[in-house]
Amino acid sequence: MVTGGPDQWDGGELPGNPGERPRIPSPRSAAEDRGPLPDPPPLPARDPVIDSVGPLPEAGPGAEPPAPVPLPEPAPAPPHRVLKSLLGAWALSACSPEETAAVEAHLTDCASCADEALRLRDAVGLLHPADSLDLDPLLRSRVLEGCLGRRPARIPVPDWASPYDAETAKLDALLHDMGEAEWRAPVRLRWFEGERPVERETTVAGVMGHLMAVDGLVATALGLTDPLGTAAPPGAPDPLVRTETFWRAAHETEHPLAVHAPWRDQSYALTRQVSFAGSRVAELAVPYGDFRLPLRDAFLDRAFECWVHAGDIAEAVDYPYVPPASGHLHQMVDLAARLLPSALADRRRAGLAAPPQRLVEAGAPGRTLHLEVEGSGGGHWYIALDSPAALGTAERTVAHIALDSDEFCQLAAGHISPEEAAAGQDGERDAIREVLFATASLSRL
Repeated sequence: MVTGGPDQWDGGELPGNPGERPRIPSPRSAAEDRGPLPDPPPLPARDPVIDSVGPLPEAGPGAEPPAPVPLPEPAPAPPHRVLKSLLGAWALSACSPEETAAVEAHLTDCASCADEALRLRDAVGLLHPADSLDLDPLLRSRVLEGCLGRRPARIPVPDWASPYDAETAKLDALLHDMGEAEWRAPVRLRWFEGERPVERETTVAGVMGHLMAVDGLVATALGLTDPLGTAAPPGAPDPLVRTETFWRAAHETEHPLAVHAPWRDQSYALTRQVSFAGSRVAELAVPYGDFRLPLRDAFLDRAFECWVHAGDIAEAVDYPYVPPASGHLHQMVDLAARLLPSALADRRRAGLAAPPQRLVEAGAPGRTLHLEVEGSGGGHWYIALDSPAALGTAERTVAHIALDSDEFCQLAAGHISPEEAAAGQDGERDAIREVLFATASLSRL
């Protein structure tokens, strides 16, 4: 019987005995116990080429050591003449990445090529000017013209209403991106009364209110809503009175931008109404105070005034504006030329012109002035001098006036005086003066 503890030795630990127990080894000494360790030998330098290839197979006894892999030679730089010939393509950003790197490395060492590259890069900048972000005012007209040329509209706009449709679209494009400050920009309106020019100061919003108020004369003639509503003045419709009424109401109650959408909606409604109304509506009378115009002429009158006042707005906000298309401008000039005999008669009744020299029966040839309008939209017109009912003919011509189309329109708009019109003149001086003043008298607010 064993009386000792578990740690007491009883001989069972001896190897080979049946009761052998696991032997616990004695602790070993560490290498550091014998002093500091020696420094390890340096590692041999690694060859990047060999590393990229991978481990080489072990050589047998007596085998030759492997030959070192040669490094690739750097590509030589292109010669000067080649790099110089690439400068143009480099300036246009047309070189490959390798060519671009070679050219730019060469420019750091070659002063002459660097100067040439700078000149070429400046020239490329001139070839590619910065495009304006402003939309072309004629964009809508060109798109519509292209679409209608490919597929005619089921309900086309009448020819006599097309100038109004195009000019209102141009003006709408001009107004589209204007801010409140530009709507309050001062605009100087000019026209001619009697023997002297007249001016009126307003704002961009005031000009648009004027256009909408006078366009309302055409709208009411077609049965559309009057933009003045219950504030419309009673009695004979007068453009000046309607404009003053609208300005008073807008000044008291409305924000300046509030007139844009109603004017645009009214212009759309006018064009749509005459497009669906049929051909006979062209002769509908539109009252303008003390005179009337057939609807076809009233639309041309509104197109002309829209263009003139759009130019006033563009000048006030420093924005370029283009004249109407040649065909549209010709229709406007034709209207002004057809109104000249009546304008001469009105000036005689007001005592502003000399009495007629020779009266003739209605429809008979009488004294005539040959009006030649040159340039876009121009043509030839023969103006009866003594009576609106007389017939102007080339055979009875006593005077001749030649004017550029833009100058003729500026005179008819009252933007220049008859004395300022640079007209080519020939024949009776009095007849020429009367026609120039009658042209200026066509203008109004």
